[in-house]
Amino acid sequence: MDANILKAFEDKLNQDFVGAIISNSSNKEKVAKIKIRPILLKGELYFQTSEFIGEKVFHCNYKDLELIAKLPEWFEGLFKQAEITTKTGSITLLISKKGKATVKYRVAAKAEQGATMMVGVKTGDGETDRDSLSHNKKKNYILSEGEPLPFLVDLGVMTETGAIIKAKSDKFRQLNRFLEYIEDILPFLDKTKELTILDFGCGKSYLTFAMYYYLRLKKGYRINVIGLDLKSDVIMHCNALSQKYGYDKLNFLQGDIASYEGADSVDMVVTLHACDTATDHALYKAVSWGAKVILSVPCCQHELNKQINCEVLQPVLRYGIISERISALITDALRAEFLETMGYRVQLLEFIDMEHTPKNILIRAVLRKKEGLQTIERENQLEECMDFLGVNPSLKGLLQQVKAKEGN
Repeated sequence: MDANILKAFEDKLNQDFVGAIISNSSNKEKVAKIKIRPILLKGELYFQTSEFIGEKVFHCNYKDLELIAKLPEWFEGLFKQAEITTKTGSITLLISKKGKATVKYRVAAKAEQGATMMVGVKTGDGETDRDSLSHNKKKNYILSEGEPLPFLVDLGVMTETGAIIKAKSDKFRQLNRFLEYIEDILPFLDKTKELTILDFGCGKSYLTFAMYYYLRLKKGYRINVIGLDLKSDVIMHCNALSQKYGYDKLNFLQGDIASYEGADSVDMVVTLHACDTATDHALYKAVSWGAKVILSVPCCQHELNKQINCEVLQPVLRYGIISERISALITDALRAEFLETMGYRVQLLEFIDMEHTPKNILIRAVLRKKEGLQTIERENQLEECMDFLGVNPSLKGLLQQVKAKEGN
């Protein structure tokens, strides 16, 4: 990669950075363009990328060095142009077919005023540059504080005036964050037909009610939402609330994920903190139905922690807390790879800040066309990885059942 590209980004990825647009793609089906903006997460500067793929947009957050490491992937044959904007000016990068960059610098005549306009800072209104970078500003919430919603009031998240109950502030953030991820996948959901959405392990159903409210009442989708949980008293309570609000297409059933057979076709499967292999059974059900979208935040990944048998890793696995965390990360990474081999485009994303919940990885999978997928090499790599670790995840056996049915 041309050193001038690297230098331009290295010099400008700081507090003066306003944004960047990487464009003129040679493969628009892979990714048409990328936008980059600075955000603050827990007081630290990150850079959020928005990748435009067809009608969809996919977001990721990077530290400066992580973003720099992505540049070769973007500029070695894929993109031919970039525009970087800072508070003091802009840089235009034009990349030739041979990868050589022409760099044009422009100094803003009124740098501070220009930066103020570009980042949306309103001087005198109390919003500072630091405020403008905040990732979860109140005004950006899908569910707004100060606007009482009956289900959030009855579930103890809001007061009758719409104020967030302090003990439930983390829950409120989680709900909004999950809805943001749902917003990203709306282009994959067919608005011309009724969609079936299953929430496995719905519990008290904060998210289930929020999804119904957002998709049906705010976005106008025709949906049939089913919440499934083992606790009969919880199911009775949730059904009573659904009837109270007139949510005629929101129903709750008692049962477990593994044995559920109540649907022939499902468009979206959601699991929030389904424990251990319950997540695997939910993923298996989703794949067997050919669900267009899967959104899963796993919890309590114990299975591989009991299985891992890798002599090379013994010096680190002998420490219980390390073994537990490594096993959890490996579990979710393998789940993502299994879904990829089944025809899904998968992302592992930060669901919510660690300060709010340690269970903060979201598996987001979107079904793509299987024709032409190069899965054999990926499957071989996956087998080698499992052999090295000495593990045999439940999801592997479950998905083999799906492949066997497809083979017939």
